Amino acid sequence: MGIYLNPGNDGFNQAIRSEIYVDKTGLIANTNRYLNTEQKFICVSRPRRFGKSMALKMLAAYYSCGCDSRELFAGWKIESDSSFEEHLNQYDVIFVNMQQILIRAKDQEVTDYLERTVIAEFREIYGTLFSESETILAVILERIYAKTGKKFIFLIDEWDCVMRERQESELLQKQYLDFLRNLLKDQPYVALAYMTGILPVKKYGLHSALNMFWEYSMTDQGFFEEYTGFTETEVKELCQRYAMDFAEVSSWYDGYRFTEYRHIYNPKSVVEAMHRHKFSNYWTTTETYDALKIYMDMDFDGLRESIVQMLGGEPVRVNTLSFQNDMRNFRTKDDVLTLLIHLGYLAYDSEREEAFIPNREIIREFENAMNVGGWSEVMRVLKASERLLEDTLRCDEKSVAEGLDRAHTEVASILTYNDENSLGCAIGLAYYSARKDYKLIRELPTGRGYADVVFLPQTFSKKPALVVELKYDKSADTALQQIKDRRYTQALEDYSGEILLVGINYDRDDKNKPHSCVIEKLNKES
Repeated sequence: MGIYLNPGNDGFNQAIRSEIYVDKTGLIANTNRYLNTEQKFICVSRPRRFGKSMALKMLAAYYSCGCDSRELFAGWKIESDSSFEEHLNQYDVIFVNMQQILIRAKDQEVTDYLERTVIAEFREIYGTLFSESETILAVILERIYAKTGKKFIFLIDEWDCVMRERQESELLQKQYLDFLRNLLKDQPYVALAYMTGILPVKKYGLHSALNMFWEYSMTDQGFFEEYTGFTETEVKELCQRYAMDFAEVSSWYDGYRFTEYRHIYNPKSVVEAMHRHKFSNYWTTTETYDALKIYMDMDFDGLRESIVQMLGGEPVRVNTLSFQNDMRNFRTKDDVLTLLIHLGYLAYDSEREEAFIPNREIIREFENAMNVGGWSEVMRVLKASERLLEDTLRCDEKSVAEGLDRAHTEVASILTYNDENSLGCAIGLAYYSARKDYKLIRELPTGRGYADVVFLPQTFSKKPALVVELKYDKSADTALQQIKDRRYTQALEDYSGEILLVGINYDRDDKNKPHSCVIEKLNKES
């Protein structure tokens, strides 16, 4: 067992011996499909603490010929797959964590240090097959393959840390990309190359050194969707095991959305919540909120408005194609939002091409970032939202209208009321605090139209549901009547309990009291 060559199965052994291990061994069946094919170059990018390193340890344990891992995989999903026996412990595995390499290299050339350390291990096993003076890893692997026919599996963790942590050194980045291209591209000794990182790989200026890789990122995970985080089924099983409320877990940690799997949970946070039997910000505490604030405060036209829209519960359209896949070259607000998707601060719906804030944990991180300055007007609205909700639940129509007036005044420089849709975004922001107890649903289908905003109480909340209809230059009474005429409450057929019908109008010609509100109680029996 080596450090870089065939590192063994201890990492995976520790994972399955942990109190919580969610079976993701089905991933191996997918990598087995692509062994020795044109699709053997795989780059999977995800946010930090989303299980990337654990997946690599699992692959190392399965493929490495330096150990016997049969018992470790006994009882897990991959054992029943037809490809399990064929590839189990059949390959030499080269496993490199580039974060460690970057730290240990210090002032040395990173790629030189990497080659020296890996070649030192190869000399112990294959030293008779290449010259003592040879210092190029790719040449050594070519000679081993020519003489033995052996192929290698490359597992590279934190592949992009050179790009993220040495942003100012374009020379180092180019050297590193050239090294990887020479090591992997068109090389007959490569059976599989599996890289993980936070950023996708394909665009670093004009230097497209790694265009042979098939990319699976937070904008399109492909067949890796199931392995990106915890699925809804997996979280339900954990909630039952640890007696945790599934609805509240969903409110805190759900929200990453893909084509097939529409509910992907943050694995780090779910595990912490189960262990501690408490809901809190677990994933976001692994990095300072300053990292998020840097990007929120970038001076791109429309960026602040998009962030405020998402805080109000609205998704925003994003063009993810212009992003250069680095952390320096931003040309538009879409580039910044795309980076936040890759970092995990935003979720992305590829079908709608929309970004949104996924859950309570992340929205709190946005709040923390805004608290330190530059977003004072928005913070005042958020802090006043608790009182606005209380006034609404007390059916205090006058106070609600006044509260909406104040909220509008605060954010008028960022959000402009143009229609009922933009009004809906502002209402969502004004009722920001309601998300602790409610699920906010915009444009809820009712069978006879769409209810503008519905606040559906979580199962752990005893508060009434709110059905809100918005009007622009009409009247609050008209809005309330529309809720009744179109029977919007029928969409809540699975909900029993009190419902508040809320009609809100914005009158742009009334400068003193632009908002009006009417509220009516409706008891919906079970």
